[in-house]
Amino acid sequence: MAVKVLVIGSSNTDMVVKTESFPKPGETVLGGVFLINPGGKGANQAVAAARSGADVRFVTKVGKDIFGKQSIEGFSREGLDITNIVETDEFASGIALITVSESGENQIVVASGANMDLNPADLPDSIFEDIKFVLLQLEIPLQTIKYIVQKCIALNIKVILNPAPAVMLEDNLLRGIYLITPNETETQIITGILPDSSDSLREATSFFQSKGIKNVIITLGKKGVFLMTEKYSQLIPALEVKPVDTTAAGDVFNGAILTALSDGKDWIEACQFACKAAAISVTRMGAQSSAPYRHELN
Repeated sequence: MAVKVLVIGSSNTDMVVKTESFPKPGETVLGGVFLINPGGKGANQAVAAARSGADVRFVTKVGKDIFGKQSIEGFSREGLDITNIVETDEFASGIALITVSESGENQIVVASGANMDLNPADLPDSIFEDIKFVLLQLEIPLQTIKYIVQKCIALNIKVILNPAPAVMLEDNLLRGIYLITPNETETQIITGILPDSSDSLREATSFFQSKGIKNVIITLGKKGVFLMTEKYSQLIPALEVKPVDTTAAGDVFNGAILTALSDGKDWIEACQFACKAAAISVTRMGAQSSAPYRHELN
């Protein structure tokens, strides 16, 4: 039976336009296919974890609007435990406007809405019961992140932080993290180091470890991931695929790494499992809809 895990974070509705190339400032380009997909880093990661085999409790905040209603219906179909999702009539549900180029790259603008009203008061103690791992991102208020981390320290729950979108984080927050999973851009923003070589990767991971985080995974897109723990220090390559849409690759990786670690896989196996999930996801359009199922990963 899968170990129960907790994901706390954002829920958005993604409005996606495919286009040959991104417009320059002030330019209008004619796009192609338009899609409306469920998204948001928290929701993406929760769905990815559930599809890859985890028993997921998901906590988020949505507006009492059509987007919030559709999101909740989607979470229910995915089998998430959504008992503690919060609905508000004070804010609209979050949305994201996404442009995807012919090469599969993306540009995203987010209107956070209810996500930035997810407060500690919305998180009852009961959500932490029987939980071994908590996965967080930074699309909810930082004060809420701090509260969750301190709560998890007190309860001996392991916190995985995907620091996206990247902001400068206080040392006392970083000390409570079991695993941090920045990409190259987020690593540079937080550490001041661009991880573009083996030396700079080790320098960046050493920065995180100096703050008290023993386990670091820097995601490097098509190059794979760089893993640093007390036992490992190595690059784990990605699978070679032809990308169609990279929108949620990082989210799928984080959801899958949560599943793998909660399953008891070692670090190498966990990274390989999550890299495979991310590789499959970029061959498909959409965010949550691109996450692979357990049978595809086996």
